Amino acid sequence: MTGHRVTPLTMAGLEKAAAFYLERYASSRENLRRVLMRRVARAARDDDTVAGEGRALVEALVARYVAAGLLDDRRYAEARAAGLARGGASRFQIRGKLMQKGVPREDIDRAIETLDERGEGSEIKAAAALIRRKRLGPYRKTGERAEHRQKDLAAVARAGFSLDLARRLLRVPDIASLEKMAGEEPED
Repeated sequence: MTGHRVTPLTMAGLEKAAAFYLERYASSRENLRRVLMRRVARAARDDDTVAGEGRALVEALVARYVAAGLLDDRRYAEARAAGLARGGASRFQIRGKLMQKGVPREDIDRAIETLDERGEGSEIKAAAALIRRKRLGPYRKTGERAEHRQKDLAAVARAGFSLDLARRLLRVPDIASLEKMAGEEPED
């Protein structure tokens, strides 16, 4: 016997797979469509008619989930953008990650606008969070800062922040100064 047994493609099976996925992960419409289409592709390996039928089933299921409010690209984009910003992602990175998940451009733009409206979209705050998380600049031991300066600048710039912002934040003398620039309370 070669290969593994593929479960026949049914709407009930796709619903079960979609529900299982959505219990574990937030998703955009396009991302859920991709997840389900991989399942269709596995089922269609031996039968070409399954691919067309499977695509129709997936489209119907996604449309039903959108109508029921289970999939909402705008809400997904806003939540994901806020989480990424808190984790130290630049706007460039946020935009890229949302695009990878198939979120429409207007929902991405709105999510970034919402970050600004809520005061969560500050590039300074996000860069400071990245510096904190990666233990760069003022988080390094005093004697190590100079020898790692270029490496730290490159890490912040690779994350999508401007070189000017990276230089300003990595130049601060201590953690309290960095947190003050980011508009946060210093860590104890």
